[in-house]
Order: sequence, then structure tokens, then C-alpha cells
Amino acid sequence: MNIVLMGLPGAGKGTQADQIVDKYKIPHISTGDMFRAAIKNGTELGLEAKSYMDQGELVPDEVTIGIVRERLSKDDCSNGFLLDGFPRTVAQAAALDQLLADLGKNIDYVLNIKVDYDKLVERLTGRWICRDCGTAYHTIFNPPAVEGKCDKDGGELYQRDDDKPETVKNRLDVNMKQTQPLLDFYGQKGVLEDINGQQDIKKVFVDIDDLLGGLR
Repeated sequence: MNIVLMGLPGAGKGTQADQIVDKYKIPHISTGDMFRAAIKNGTELGLEAKSYMDQGELVPDEVTIGIVRERLSKDDCSNGFLLDGFPRTVAQAAALDQLLADLGKNIDYVLNIKVDYDKLVERLTGRWICRDCGTAYHTIFNPPAVEGKCDKDGGELYQRDDDKPETVKNRLDVNMKQTQPLLDFYGQKGVLEDINGQQDIKKVFVDIDDLLGGLR
């Protein structure tokens, strides 16, 4: 089965991706992993991508698509794959459809793990770190025994700039604007499936497994 996994930051994509690839024995393919492998292996496209990355520039779509084609052509993708972080634009999604058609494949499902905006903000802004020992806490999932104090050494807990509400909200807003056209694209093709990401982690995977089970 060929899957694209989507979801805003904080939706729990990573956790579900791990369970999907473990259960269905398909490779988890992210853009970063593809680039690193192509560069490490010294492929022509990998070296071309590196030249852009070394200059701090975005890798052009044609290079990215070429690297995706190389990766999806490998033997471990013969029974399917889980794409994570790609495509990011409608143009990339259209190019992906074409290269899959060339390979005699298609996307079976686009899984979109949905979590309410306010819940995402709550999840992403809940992390606090001990200034002395670096231990991380979360106000919801792993709170300290005493608010603002580290359980281990009593050190002061602080919040990184990346975890502050204004930064988190800006990141979410940018992601929403980028992903909505992509969701519309896959919705029109009839392969988009929304997954309730506000449930217990195990229940989220049960819902995914129930959906994917029909492809086995």
C-alpha cells in the first residue's frame, strides 16, 4: 500500500508513522532521509541537491522529484511506502502522481491526522526544560511535581522561544496555509482520509489500522 501521511505540527504523525511501518512492513520515507541518502551515496541528483543546500537555497522541485523517483524505485518499496513530508505543494503532488504512474503505482490513501487548533497550541506550548540539568517536562503529559521546579534538582524550568505561544501559533498558521491546497487536491481525487488525532494514541492507530486493513 502506498500512503502519504499528513498532519500539522503536534498532531502525532511521528508516533503513528512508526506504528504503520512496523505493522505493514513498508519503508517510512521522509524528504530529509531521501536527501541524506542520495548525498551519502553520491548520486548525481544527490550532489546537485547538496550544491543548493550548501548555499542555503531551496532544492528545485525537479531535483526533489528526481530523488523521490530514485527512492520509490528501490526494491523495498515494491510492497508500498509511507511518504512523510512530501509532497508539500500541489505542483509536487501532481508530479508525484505522474512519476508513480510511470512506475505503475498510485497513492492508495492520504492520511490526515486532524487535531483542533487550540489543542495543537496546548500540546506544542506545554514543554518546559530545567535550566540546570536539561530535563524536559510537559504541562499535560509529563508535569513536574512542583510547578516551575525540576523534580531531579529543583532547578528553574524555562520555555524555549520555539515553544512560546506566539511562535507556535505563527508556525501553525504558516503550515495551515501551505497544506490546505494539498488537502483540497487529494480530497478532489477521493484518496483523503481524516483521522481523529485527539483520541488516545492507541485508538488513533486502531482507526488507521481499520482503514488500511481493507487494502491487505
